[in-house]
Amino acid sequence: MHVPDGFINAPVSAVTGAVAAGAIAVSLRGARRELDEKTAPLAGLVAAFIFAVQMLNFPVAAGTSGHLLGGALAAILVGPFTGVLCVSVVLLMQGILFADGGLTALGVNITDMALVTTVVSYALFRGLVKMLPRKRRSITVAAFVSALLSVPAAALAFTLIYAIGGTTDVAISKVATAMIGVHVLIGIGEAAITALTVGAVIAVRPDLVYGARGLQQRLKLRVNGELVDAPTAAAPVAARSSHRKVWITGLVASLVLAGFVSFYASASPDGLEKVAKDKGIDQKAEQHATEDSPLAGYGVRDISDARISGGLAGVIGVGVTIVAGTGVFWAIRRRRTADTSPVSLPEGV
Repeated sequence: MHVPDGFINAPVSAVTGAVAAGAIAVSLRGARRELDEKTAPLAGLVAAFIFAVQMLNFPVAAGTSGHLLGGALAAILVGPFTGVLCVSVVLLMQGILFADGGLTALGVNITDMALVTTVVSYALFRGLVKMLPRKRRSITVAAFVSALLSVPAAALAFTLIYAIGGTTDVAISKVATAMIGVHVLIGIGEAAITALTVGAVIAVRPDLVYGARGLQQRLKLRVNGELVDAPTAAAPVAARSSHRKVWITGLVASLVLAGFVSFYASASPDGLEKVAKDKGIDQKAEQHATEDSPLAGYGVRDISDARISGGLAGVIGVGVTIVAGTGVFWAIRRRRTADTSPVSLPEGV
């Protein structure tokens, strides 16, 4: 659902840019409360994983595909404020390096794909968790439902933005019907990916899932083939070890998805591209400012083999995103540590 340049006029693009900037500013402050020694390194990985999975377009209807938006996944794993930042980092990397999503439309994309999906999904998620039994399965169910509904919510948000600032004269009722209809189908894929990912992390380390905080699990050690409660002294060591395994597993999965599996993704246009072409929204689409980037179109320039070109571009994208994301989140974490450090007063005060 990456909106290109030219779909939305300059005044509305500027307004959504201001909204996006405000959302990021608020999220930077809010993320200080969410990021700790566990979630800070995980947040960078979540951003890289979202980048990788967004390369995997899946078919949803004849001639139409969809891909993960990621707001629900990020919010549930690392918190809603950090989630907004995760998706924003991904959108920034995609826009600058891969010419995916217009730069003048960056505010529209952050507002729609980062802010709306995160706020809607996490609000629904928290409401469902309160109503469901306090079990791991409930977290997975809540993740599925909230992710499912976040996608048509984003489609509705785009429709409203287009109704105000669209650059072509298209009946808004037709746009709304087409956008919401196809994105309900895409939402099913989003829900499945989100629920599977959240469920996988919960099965190993529920304490790493922000949305599952409060679920208690004694750490286990395997002794003579049987699982036993870990001694108190051993628990921190076991936690650090399993944390490292989760991070490495997530990184390897991201690299494999972006570097290999992405070659087999659907080549059909995604929901927004399909609706834009069918309804004439794309009549005034503009050339991307970074279309001459060596990585534009998720391929490496001058490499003729499509498999190698796309795979290498995916691996580079994962690497750049995890470095940029981790740098941002560690900086926020250090700022929080500095803000909460005790202040030494002069002697006698």
